[in-house]
Amino acid sequence: MKSTLSTDLRSGALVYHRQPRPGKLEIQATKPLGNQRDLALAYSPGVAAACEAIVDDPSEAAELTSRQNLVAVITNGTAVLGLGDIGPLASKPVMEGKAVLFKKFAGIDCFDIEVEQKNIEKFVEVVAALEPTFGGINLEDIKGPECFEIEEQLKARMQIPVFHDDQHGTAIIVSAAVLNGLDLAGKKIADVKIVVSGAGAAALACTNLLVELGAQRQNIWLTDIDGVVYKGRNTLMDRWKEVYAQETDARTLSDVIGGADVFLGLSAAGVLKPEMAKQMATKPLILALANPNPEITPEDALAVRPDAMICTGRSDYPNQVNNVLCFPYIFRGALDVQATTINEAMKLAAVRAIASLAREATSDIAARAYGGEASTFGANSLIPNPFDPRLIMRIAPAVAEAAMVTGVARKPLVDVEAYREQLSRFVFRSGFLMKPLFQKAKADPKRVIYAEGEDERVLRAAQVALEEGLAVPILIGRPSVIETRIQRFGLSLKPGVDFEVVNPEDDPRYRDYVQTYLDIAGRRGITPEAARSLVRTNNTVIAALAVARGEADAMISGLEGRFMSRLRHIKDIIGMAPGVCDLAAMTLIITNKGAFFMSDTHVKHDPTAEEIADMTVLAASHVQRFGIDPKIALLSHSDFGAADTPSSLKMRKALKLIRERAPHLECDGEMEADTALVPLIRERVLPSSTLKEMANVLIFPNLDAANISYQFAKVMADALPVGPILIGTAKPAHILTGSVTARGVVNMTAVAVVEAQESAAEAASR
Repeated sequence: MKSTLSTDLRSGALVYHRQPRPGKLEIQATKPLGNQRDLALAYSPGVAAACEAIVDDPSEAAELTSRQNLVAVITNGTAVLGLGDIGPLASKPVMEGKAVLFKKFAGIDCFDIEVEQKNIEKFVEVVAALEPTFGGINLEDIKGPECFEIEEQLKARMQIPVFHDDQHGTAIIVSAAVLNGLDLAGKKIADVKIVVSGAGAAALACTNLLVELGAQRQNIWLTDIDGVVYKGRNTLMDRWKEVYAQETDARTLSDVIGGADVFLGLSAAGVLKPEMAKQMATKPLILALANPNPEITPEDALAVRPDAMICTGRSDYPNQVNNVLCFPYIFRGALDVQATTINEAMKLAAVRAIASLAREATSDIAARAYGGEASTFGANSLIPNPFDPRLIMRIAPAVAEAAMVTGVARKPLVDVEAYREQLSRFVFRSGFLMKPLFQKAKADPKRVIYAEGEDERVLRAAQVALEEGLAVPILIGRPSVIETRIQRFGLSLKPGVDFEVVNPEDDPRYRDYVQTYLDIAGRRGITPEAARSLVRTNNTVIAALAVARGEADAMISGLEGRFMSRLRHIKDIIGMAPGVCDLAAMTLIITNKGAFFMSDTHVKHDPTAEEIADMTVLAASHVQRFGIDPKIALLSHSDFGAADTPSSLKMRKALKLIRERAPHLECDGEMEADTALVPLIRERVLPSSTLKEMANVLIFPNLDAANISYQFAKVMADALPVGPILIGTAKPAHILTGSVTARGVVNMTAVAVVEAQESAAEAASR
C-alpha cells in the first residue's frame, strides 16, 4: 500500500532521514576512553573482572553492562504503519523511529532489529536467542494472527519483558479512555454494549483488556471485513477471534450498532456512518482510531450525536490515542525493577495511572508549561496529552509497583518516592523541553515576521509553523525568489495565501515605514536619506518597523550577517522594556545532563553589577515560560568570597541587588562552574547556600566567559541549542546566528509567539 504523504512532507522526511548523516540513531560511549589506563579498564585485561563477576552471579549483568536499560525493537515488517507487508528492510526507518521515542521519552537505549523471517517458529528462535543481550523485547509491526502466537511463545520462553506494542499499547490507552468516558456517562463497564470494527491484533488486545477491567464477553460484538464474528463462521477465523463469536443472525456492523455504548474502531475510514452513530445509546463513547482518516470524523459524529465523546488517532483532535502515551513508561517501570515479564497486573496499573492522570488537576509546573491553563477532565480530556511531563512519573512507578506486588520484580524498589523524584529529573533532561511552548503557541498563534524570508531554513520553518499552527508567518524577501525556492525545496507554501510577503524592492508601505523610522530614530543620527536607504536594503530594519507599527507581533532575524549590527537597529526601533537598562541574550542548551540557560552569551561585553542583576531577573521570567523553576548561579573563578578580584566583587554585588529586587528567586553566588552544577561540591564549600540542587540558569561575569562556555558546551556535549533569546526588548525581537538550523528557527518561533502572547496579555491588563 502506497502512503498518501503530501509532496512537501515526503521531501522533508527524506531530507530529515538523510542529513546530516543517514538514519536517526548512533551509539555513544558512556565511559571515557582517553588513555592506556581507560583502555585497560574498558577492554583487555580489565574487562575480565566484569565477565568473571557475571559468571559468579548473572544478576551482576544489570550492574556491569547496559543490558538492563537496553530494549530490542524487533519486526519482520509484515504489518508496517498501514503500509502492510513491506518487508524488514523497508521497515527499518520505522523501527529506528520507535527507538528514538524510547530514548527521548524514557531514556531507554534501543537496538532496532529487522528479521527476514515469516515462519513463526524460526522467528521465535531468532528472538529468543537474543535474551542475553537485552533487558526487554518490543515486538513491532508483525501481522496478526501470527503476532499472537509469536508473543505467546516468546513470553513462555524468555525471562525478560516481551511486549507487542501494536496490541497492548493501544489496548492500555483505549481502556483508560473507556474507563473515563463511562464514568462521565454514568455507566458501569459490566453493563455496557461494546461494538468493535476491526479484529486485528490491536482490536483483540483491546477487547481482552476491557474484559480484564470488567466488560462482559456477551456484551462485546466483534466485526471485521467479513462482518460480524458469529458462531459457526468459517472465513477469516482463528482461535483468538473465536472467543468473541456471538450466537446471532446479525451479519453487518449496522445490524449490531444499535444501542451500543462504546464503538471501538481499528479498521478503515468511513466505516461508521452518521446514521449508525445516531442509533447508539445515550452519551456514547466513539473511539474512531483508523489513521490517517477515522471511521467517522468528530464533526460528522457530533452533528448527529452532540452528546458523544470522541477519541481519534489524530493530533488535530482532542483525545488522541497515541501509543507513546504508555509504551516508553511501561518499559521504564519494568526495566527499573528488572521484571521478568509484563503481566496483566502491570498493564492494568498503566491503564489506571493514565485514567487517573486525566482526572488530576494540572500541577503548577504542568499548568505553567501549557500556558497557565489547567486542563479540565471532561469529554475533550478523557486521556492526558502525549507530552504531559507527568506521564513518566505516574505510569513507570505504577508498573514497577505492580511488578513487585505480583512477584515478577527481581530488584524491587527500595523507595518509591525517591524513584518518582529520579523520574522527575529525567523529564527536564529530555529533548522535549520545547513541547509545552509549542502547545501554548498553538493556543493563540501570533504574527511573526522573518527578516531573511528567502532563506531555505526560514521557508522550511514557516512550513512547520503553518502545519503545526504555531504562528502566522510574514516573510521579507523578493516574491519571485521565494516562489522559486519553495518549488525547489518541494514545499507547499502559497505566498499571499499561507503567508504575507513584504517585498523590500516594491512595497506600498515604503513611505510610511520611512516616516516611522524617522519619527523613532530621527534624533539618533538617522537622516532622511539614511532612512530611505535602510528601509529599501536592510531587512532587519523592515522587520523591526513592522513590529513597532503593530503590523507584526514578533520578529526573527540574524540568519545572515553580524549580530551587533542587527542589535543596534532593534535597540533604535523597538527599544527596551520599561525599567530595563540594557538588553542581554540568553541561550538555552539541552544536553543529556539537563537543560541550561546561559546569559549573557551575545550582547554585553563587560556588564556592570546593576546590568547583571537586571539580566538575571529578566532571564528568570523567560525560564519560567518553559515550565521550569529557575535555579540561578552567578558564576566566577571564585567560590563565595574566596577571592576579591573585580570580577568576583562584581558578581557578589549583583547577588545583593538581585536579593533586594527579587527576593523570591532561588539564586546564589559568586561560585565556580562545578560548584553550580554539582550540589555535593557546593555542600562542602558552603552548606548554607540558598541554591539547592543543580543550577539551571548560569549567569556569567562577561561576554567572553559566556560565549566561549556556550560554544564549547554546544559542540562537546552535542547539545541542542535554542536561541539566542534576546531579553529586555519592548516587543519580542530575536537575533539568531548563522549556524541555526530550520528546527532552531521553529523553536525560536514558538519562543517568540509565547513572548508575544504574554506581552499582549500585559498590555490588555494595563
